[in-house]
Amino acid sequence: MYSNKWGRFMFGLYNLKPTSVCSAVRRAAGRSGFSRTAVCEQRTLWLQGAARVETERRHSGSRSVSQTTVDPAEVRRFQSLATKWWDEQGEFAALHALNDLRVPFVRDNLLNVHRARHPGKPLAELRILDVGCGGGLLTEPLGRLGANVLGIDPVEDSIGTAHLHSSHDPDLVDRVLFRACTLEQLSGEGEGEQEEQGAAQFDAVVASEVVEHLADLETFALCCSNVLKPGGSLFITTINKTNLSYALAVVVAERLLRIVPNGTHDWEKFISPVELERLLESHGFSVQSVQGMLYNPMSGAWSWTNSTSINYALHAVKLSDVTEDSDAHLEDHAAAAHS
Repeated sequence: MYSNKWGRFMFGLYNLKPTSVCSAVRRAAGRSGFSRTAVCEQRTLWLQGAARVETERRHSGSRSVSQTTVDPAEVRRFQSLATKWWDEQGEFAALHALNDLRVPFVRDNLLNVHRARHPGKPLAELRILDVGCGGGLLTEPLGRLGANVLGIDPVEDSIGTAHLHSSHDPDLVDRVLFRACTLEQLSGEGEGEQEEQGAAQFDAVVASEVVEHLADLETFALCCSNVLKPGGSLFITTINKTNLSYALAVVVAERLLRIVPNGTHDWEKFISPVELERLLESHGFSVQSVQGMLYNPMSGAWSWTNSTSINYALHAVKLSDVTEDSDAHLEDHAAAAHS
């Protein structure tokens, strides 16, 4: 019953005009005991902030640059949650459920690109980089599909959790590796003796529920291009930057239903599919597909949807070996950051 009510509420919001979102969320807030005025006050503050950011962006002509993908505040937040990754009823319950969509999304798109078939291990012989892997929630199932997967994360305690959990599965011992490092650190490594090192070494990069936590998407795109082989795939799942995403991903999910810890998401870091596609194409990628996703917190299940208003999944392919061009862009990016 509650699942059906939530579903009607969610799909009803999809059909609302942007100016009606506040009213709908306010009604839900009133039923939950949350202050009726607080939601719209928060939205007003958000609109004012968004206007300031847009003005600054237009004056600067580009996103802010920092030469690192890591936001220290995000690292501290996830450090406090590092031991909770494998609690399927805890803070990361929605990420566990998301595997029902994101694992087949990665698998099926890779099989469309790589025609080789390996019964029981469809991704065998493919090398995948899982960026921002956390405790390995996505890394492990990709390894079980036969891929050699390297999971990286700047939070050392999360990597420790990932190591410990994967060590209990003999099928993953020779197939899954974890490193406490950033994407830019890995991208900067030349071909080395260790198997996981070297630029342009991966058939796919996965960044699931990651880009909305990064400090610099320009550096992210450059580094993804650098570590991928020509023809390699980039998979991203993230949150759109819309009124609806603010209402549901921030107000409802964090403050009303408390599905995720308060402060998990910063709306200013969200990115629309159009802007993300433009960014990726400027670094030698061709976006192959963009698909909307919808989470029902009452049933705990995700489903595909035609709307990308809240969450979406994107698959892009690196068109050619643009490593040298990426290095040139990175140098220009560094110069801009220091000017």
